[in-house]
Amino acid sequence: MMTKKILLSVFLLPAAMAFAQQYGGMWIPTELNEKEMKDLGMKISAKDIFNPQKPSIKDAVVQFNGGCTAEIISPKGLLLTNHHCGFGQIQAHSTVQNDLLSNGFWAKNMSGELPNPGVKVDFIVDIKDVSFQILEGTDNLTEPELSKKINNNIEVYKNSQKIESFQSIMVKPMYYGNKYYAYTIETYKDIRLVGAPPQSIGKFGSDTDNWVWPRHTGDFSMFRIYADRDNKPAEYSKDNVPYTPKHYLPVSIKDKNENDFTFVFGFPGRTTEYLPSVAVEKIMKDIDPARIAVRDVALKTLDEKMRVDNETRIKYASKYASVANYWKKWIGEVEGLKKSNAVEKKVMYEGSLVAKNPEVKTTLDQLNKLYNEQAPYALNNAYYTEVVRNAETLKLAGDYYDFVTTVEAGRMDEKELTKLKTKLTSFYKDYSAELDAKVTAKLLALYANKTAPQFLPAGFNKYKDENANIPVVEDMSKNSIITGRTAVNGGTLTADIDKAFSNQDKLIKTLKKDPIYQLYVSMKETYMKAADPQYTSLQAKIDALQKKFMAQQMETDKDRKFFPDANSTLRVTYGKIKGSTPRDAVSYGYQTHLAGVMEKYIPGDYEFDVPKKLIDLYNKKDFGIYKDKTGDVPVGFTATNHTTGGNSGSPTLDANGNLIGLNFDRQWEGTMSDINYDPRFSRNIMVDTKYILFIVEKFADAKWLIDEMKVIK
Repeated sequence: MMTKKILLSVFLLPAAMAFAQQYGGMWIPTELNEKEMKDLGMKISAKDIFNPQKPSIKDAVVQFNGGCTAEIISPKGLLLTNHHCGFGQIQAHSTVQNDLLSNGFWAKNMSGELPNPGVKVDFIVDIKDVSFQILEGTDNLTEPELSKKINNNIEVYKNSQKIESFQSIMVKPMYYGNKYYAYTIETYKDIRLVGAPPQSIGKFGSDTDNWVWPRHTGDFSMFRIYADRDNKPAEYSKDNVPYTPKHYLPVSIKDKNENDFTFVFGFPGRTTEYLPSVAVEKIMKDIDPARIAVRDVALKTLDEKMRVDNETRIKYASKYASVANYWKKWIGEVEGLKKSNAVEKKVMYEGSLVAKNPEVKTTLDQLNKLYNEQAPYALNNAYYTEVVRNAETLKLAGDYYDFVTTVEAGRMDEKELTKLKTKLTSFYKDYSAELDAKVTAKLLALYANKTAPQFLPAGFNKYKDENANIPVVEDMSKNSIITGRTAVNGGTLTADIDKAFSNQDKLIKTLKKDPIYQLYVSMKETYMKAADPQYTSLQAKIDALQKKFMAQQMETDKDRKFFPDANSTLRVTYGKIKGSTPRDAVSYGYQTHLAGVMEKYIPGDYEFDVPKKLIDLYNKKDFGIYKDKTGDVPVGFTATNHTTGGNSGSPTLDANGNLIGLNFDRQWEGTMSDINYDPRFSRNIMVDTKYILFIVEKFADAKWLIDEMKVIK
C-alpha cells in the first residue's frame, strides 16, 4: 500500500515539474542542462551564465564573507545581499546611542560608506574538472594512504597553475570524492556598508516568521566593493575606488506570474541528497530531535532576558538569530521528512538499484550495520556538541583548554596568541556571564537527563535538576576567571586581556583550578574517551562506503541525471515561480504584498513593529513605479528552486538573466530538501526587487543608489 501511495504522489506531479525537478538540482555552472532550462522557459544561453573567456553572469555573483552570496547591481560595484548576511556588520557599527539595527543606515554618498575590516568577497574566475589529475595513482589505495595521495596530487596541481598574487586555487571533492573540481578565486577585501533598512523591515517577523510562508521580510542590505586604482583587490585604504565589474545585473521590476522561469545563482552550503535510508531515519528520529532540544532550552532562556533588557537585545541579537535559524530549520526538516515519506522513498529507490545491480545490496547491508553500531555514539555527539556550543561559558572554557594544551605542547607562538586574544576580545564584547550562567545551568540538566550513563562524567547526576543548578552555576561563574568576573595577573579577561595573559604560567595554573574549566575538562575528557573515538572510527568507515554507494548509484541508474551535493561551491538551481499546497485545505499563493505587512503589524512588538514612515507610505499609497497589477507593492515570492544555507543573498534571475528577487529563506514545510527534495513542498523564498527598490527610494530617500542601476521596467 505504501508503494502505491508514493508512486501515485510522483505521477500526480505536473508533467513539467516531474520531468525537471523530481530530484531538485544544484548544478555546477559549467555542466548545465541547457536544453532542460530552455524547455522550462530560459531565453539566454548557458554561456551567458558562466563563461571564463568573456563577461557573463558569474562575474556579478560573489561569495559574501565566506558564508552567504551577494551580487553586483551597478557599474560601480554596488553589492546586494541579505540583511541577515550583513547583520554582523550592521551590529558592529551599532551602539545603544546610535542603534543602526533599530534605525537603519543609509550613506548619503560614497564618502559616507562604512568600512568593515575582515570582510571579503570571492569571485569564481574559472572552474575545471580535475578528477584525472587528483585521482591519478589512487587505484586500490585505502586510508590513510588514499588521503595522503589525494592531498599530494592536489598540492602538485595547485603548484602547477600560474595565477595572480590576488588569486587562489581551491580544489573540492564532488560525489563523495568520486570527482574533483578546481576553482580559481579572486578575493576583494575592501567592502563597505552602503545601506540597510531598520530591522523592523529587514528582519520583520524575526523568529516567528523565520522559515515560514507567507513572508513579509525586506531581508536585504547593500555594500560596495572597493579596489585599487587598477581595479585590483587591495586592503582597505581611503585611496581605493569603487570596483568596476566585468558584469552587473540589471534589476527588473516587471510583474511576476505563476510558472515564470527563474534560476538562482549562488553558493549553497551543504546537502546530503544521496544518503541511504538508514541514515535519513537516524537524522529524523534521533539526531535532529537532540539538536532541537538543546537549542530550545538556550533560546527560551535568552529570549526572556532580551525582551526586557535593551542592552542584552543588542548584544545577543546576532547570536540569537544564528542559534534560532537552524533550530527552526531542523524542526521543519523532521516534519518534512515524515510528510514526504523520505525513508520509504529511499527504501524503494534502493530496492530498484539492487534489482539492477546486486552488488548494491552488499554495500547497503554494510551501511545499515555501521549506522546502527554508531547510533549511540552519534546521539551523544549531537548532545555534547550542541551543549558546549550553546552554553557560551563552556564554549569559552573550550578556547582556554585549547590554549593550555597548545602552550604545554610548545606550539603557541606570538601570532597564534594574538589571534586567540583578538577572538576572545570580540567574543567578550557580546557576552553576558550572568545570563549565560542560567543557560549553562539548564543545559547541564538537559545533558544529565538525556545522556546514557556511560557517556557522563563521574558524579554528573548532581546536575539533573535545573532549578538547583542555577545558583550552583552562578556561584561557579562568579568565581571563574573565564567569565571575567574574577581577576588574574591583576586584570580580568573581559576588561584587560593583555594584563590577564601577561604571565602565562600563572594564567594556566589559575585556569586549571577554575571551576568552569574543571567542569568543561570533565565533560570533554569523558566524551573523548567514551564516544568520540568510536563515533569517528565508524564515520570513517561509513564515509568510505558512502563513496562506493555514490559511485554505484551513478553507475546503476542511467536514467537519472546526478548533481553533486552542495559544498559551498558556485551552483545554479532553476525552477518556476509557484505557490504550494503543503497540507490538506491549506493553499499558499506565490506572492505577498505590503498589505500583509500591515496585517501583521503589532505596535511596539520586537518582531512585528512597523516604522511610521512605512505606514504613512502605505496609507497614502505612495508606491511610485513599484506597485504591481494589484495596485500594491509586492514584498516576497516563492518558487521551486532547490536552495539551502549559503544561498542566502543569492540573486534570483528571470529568463533573460535580469535580477527579480533576492533569495533569503525556504518554506518551512520543505526544509527537508537538504536531504530529500520534494517538488510538492520545496519552495525557496525571495524578496521582490520591487520591494527592495521601493524601500531604497521611498523609505530611505536613497534614490542616488537606484540611479546607479539599470532598472528594467
